[in-house]
Amino acid sequence: MAFLRSLRLAAFLASTLAVCLPAAAQLASRVGSVVTTPHVRAELVAQAPQGVTPGAPVWVGLQITHQPEWHTYWKNAGDSGLPTELNWSLPAGLSAGEIAWPVPKKIPIGTLANYGYEGTVLLPVPLTVAPDFKPHAALTGGADTLDIKLKASWLVCRKECIPEEGEFLLKLPMQGSTALHQASFDATQAAQPATLAKAGSVAVEGQALKIRLEGLPASAQGKTLEFFPEVGELIRTAAVQGKDWTQAWDGNAWTATVPLADQRSASPETLPLVVALAETDRQPGQPMAWRAEAPVSGNWPAVTPRAQVSPALQAALEANAAPSSPRPAGSFAAALLMALLGGLLLNLMPCVFPVLAIKVLGFTRRADDDRGHRMAALAYTAGVLLSFLALGGAMLGLRAAGAELGWGFQLQSPAVVAVLAALFTLIGLNLAGLFEFRMLAPSSVCSAEMQHPLANDFLSGVLAVVIASPCTAPFMGASMGFAIGLPASQALLTFAMLGFGLALPYLAAGFVPAVARLLPRPGPWMNVLRRLLAFPMFATVAWLVWVLGQQSGIDGAGALLGLLVCLAAIVWALTLRGRTRLVLASLLVAATAVLAGAIGGNVVRSAPPAVAAATGDRWEPWSPERVSALAAEGRLVFVDFTAAWCVTCQYNKRSTLSDTEVLAEFDARKVAMLRADWTRRDPEITAALTALGRSGVPAYVLMAPGKPPHVLTEILSKEELRAALARL
Repeated sequence: MAFLRSLRLAAFLASTLAVCLPAAAQLASRVGSVVTTPHVRAELVAQAPQGVTPGAPVWVGLQITHQPEWHTYWKNAGDSGLPTELNWSLPAGLSAGEIAWPVPKKIPIGTLANYGYEGTVLLPVPLTVAPDFKPHAALTGGADTLDIKLKASWLVCRKECIPEEGEFLLKLPMQGSTALHQASFDATQAAQPATLAKAGSVAVEGQALKIRLEGLPASAQGKTLEFFPEVGELIRTAAVQGKDWTQAWDGNAWTATVPLADQRSASPETLPLVVALAETDRQPGQPMAWRAEAPVSGNWPAVTPRAQVSPALQAALEANAAPSSPRPAGSFAAALLMALLGGLLLNLMPCVFPVLAIKVLGFTRRADDDRGHRMAALAYTAGVLLSFLALGGAMLGLRAAGAELGWGFQLQSPAVVAVLAALFTLIGLNLAGLFEFRMLAPSSVCSAEMQHPLANDFLSGVLAVVIASPCTAPFMGASMGFAIGLPASQALLTFAMLGFGLALPYLAAGFVPAVARLLPRPGPWMNVLRRLLAFPMFATVAWLVWVLGQQSGIDGAGALLGLLVCLAAIVWALTLRGRTRLVLASLLVAATAVLAGAIGGNVVRSAPPAVAAATGDRWEPWSPERVSALAAEGRLVFVDFTAAWCVTCQYNKRSTLSDTEVLAEFDARKVAMLRADWTRRDPEITAALTALGRSGVPAYVLMAPGKPPHVLTEILSKEELRAALARL
């Protein structure tokens, strides 16, 4: 789907891979009214000057004092972050309202911006005392006091972010609370936005909001106001006033034109908003902010959903501004060109070779049939294009429905891997000469195949896409990552261009005689080549069994091998004649069914992933928490996003990433090496890839604390990696 869940996708690379301190939440070691962490002092306070009685005002709140340069967040955190959450446990007869949020400040972070608080802030909450409140029944904290319990969680950030939480207990006097925090509540009350008598209006015009507010007091008129929407993922939060958005006064009405977020995910019918005087214009004792709930008119542009990410991923956002190079520069046209080049290069990837070799073999059989060449090329191209569109549409649709998927997602399913292994086993046995499909299929099907040979070419295009899906060629990763952030029509066009690139060489061979003349003439060598091609197919089966072993464990791989042997035996039995064929095939089918019932479950089960790297292993499992810890140590970090079913990943792993010179340089620079294994479906890794502007593996990222992560190419070379290390 197009990431995402108004945070830019590119910026979420920083949130996934950038520097941050350990994301494990810090919980107070004791329960009391005060919790102190290295970054904040949080205190549960109350105000009840008339005591706890029905109709009397009672306020409680969490007062947070931040260390210098640290901050927490408003109800709309902006481009990143999380608002503070308060969960109350109250005596019977008391109920808590919503946080009366004070006016925040805008906190720029590189090319992003957040809304939050620095210094000291009080988050007040009104308590409602029920009319039938029975004081004596509610007394739980001792004589004339009530136990007010709070469990709070907050995200505190500087350049790094740390989720923290605390449990609080306050004994609230029944007859009137202490006035020690009276000044804090008074200051917070003065900072509350006043409600405007008129709701104002918001109009959607293209990619911007036109806002009009009336009824602002004379003290505000003519002055510059700050704008804070209470709905997140709506506007371009980091937009600069006077450059990216404008405001003006039309008599006593304040107007503004604010740009929508590039990846907007909200379309409210009513927009609650706050406007506030700039800090330099605020006067003690005078209103400083105003709130309105303005109805929205006009038609919202299509929503670009945002990917779901965990709080641990969000916690790291503020460490860096944006990734260095994950997205195609320029325009949609540039993305299409990159998709075309990526599809062309996909023909050179080892996973596609077996299918293409079969197509070349088929071409030579039509050496003198120019029309047959053209029709076969068109049918193959149609199969490739439709398959790419189907896979791309399925991925986009499932992502829009909330699933965290990327390119090659189907191979994250053990069942799909097992089916493909069976299919390639059959193809290999056919190429080896064990059987011909006409020996197994009814005569009507065989005659139909003879009458419609283009169906074979179409299906070979489908097969090429299925087996190519684990590969990511150069240019391909960036173009697909760009595609998932586009409207559906443009995204599907990008996938179609990728398929066109894959089919282009075969299409050229069909329509350009000079290309076709490069192919060898038919002859006895074709039978030898056909049987030789069986071995790449069996190698593909071995690879798929290995992939399934990574997903389902050794028992799953063994069960699949046993079932594939049974499949081969059934096919062999069907090549026999007479009663022997019927008896043996029936027995083998029955035995296979029994075996499948006994061990088949091992094939589709998910084995638990490895929990940690072995002692002495230089590679560690990737996690946002581990990235945070390493960044806090000031370490360089290299992340390998990989999967067992990704052939390109395995090539890079066994060449560049195993090179002794590269590893020696990693050791000399004390580079931490993390591996994000996407063999199984993992929403956090999917979110990280989407943040990189990628939708599949391989992806390689090198980062240094305080610098934007550097994304390397899919075909990783020693020279590129060492040059990136030298730059950092």
